Amino acid sequence: MTLSINKIRSALSDGLLSFPITDFDSNGKFQVDTYKQRIEWFVENDVSSIFVAGGTGEFFSLDLEEYKEICKVAVEVVAGRVPVIASAGRSVAEAKEFVKVAEEAGCDGILLMPPFLTECPEDGVVEYASQIMQSSSLQFIYYNRGNGTLGAESVESLAAQNPNMIALKDGVGNMAALNDIVKTVGNRLVYIGGVPTAEIFAEAYISIGVNTYSSAVFNFMPDMANRFYKALRAGETETVSAIIKDFFIPFCRLRDEKKGYAVSLIKAGASLVGRSAGDVRAPLTMPTDEQKSRLKVIIDANK
Repeated sequence: MTLSINKIRSALSDGLLSFPITDFDSNGKFQVDTYKQRIEWFVENDVSSIFVAGGTGEFFSLDLEEYKEICKVAVEVVAGRVPVIASAGRSVAEAKEFVKVAEEAGCDGILLMPPFLTECPEDGVVEYASQIMQSSSLQFIYYNRGNGTLGAESVESLAAQNPNMIALKDGVGNMAALNDIVKTVGNRLVYIGGVPTAEIFAEAYISIGVNTYSSAVFNFMPDMANRFYKALRAGETETVSAIIKDFFIPFCRLRDEKKGYAVSLIKAGASLVGRSAGDVRAPLTMPTDEQKSRLKVIIDANK
């Protein structure tokens, strides 16, 4: 049984969110046992919602059968302790298939990705998202990024047409545009920070009322991720500044050395702390040994 809307909204509004990486074995196949352990570890480390098969979980490279197993495993392990949110996207027809699978597995909601590849007018994106949202009774979070980026009026229209849209995840980092959305749409939606390595934007997010975000680095440094989030919410500016300076700035500089490292570095970090999930799938590539060595230095300095 899925959680109530109020419980889902509450979990999305207050607490640290995270996206577990997806475990692959040496042959690139989904590895169930270590994934189960990973999901339990997330819950034990006080994550407030778990987003499975998301961007960090390489949704873009998963087939429907793998996705089905991931959703099933996550729901079984979490057992209602926190919301389990799965992803959907690609074409309208494919997205509806993913949504149906997630609903049958018992997931609590869907993070709806933007359409694939083509340039999209905003009214077309609203129609795309509406067709998918109206195919299910699950709660939806719209991921505002890439070729599916919507302005305030379009977000307002999408929310008005779809009562089961409960949140907007920002993947752009344009604070002026996001502030416009927050002030225009108001508390009809929950707002989530969702740019890669969202902590680097966290101070700006919280200043406009976006109280939480998805933390990818939680995959290998949950204690530090929680410490940073608690300091941010408590207004402990010295702690926040120190962690940004010592960890997030050097991490983001390393991340920016190659496209796709927002995911690849997370898998490398997990391996470095003894929680390997295997390598990323093409078209992503793993960091070099030299880059992994630099990542280890950053991790060791911030444990």
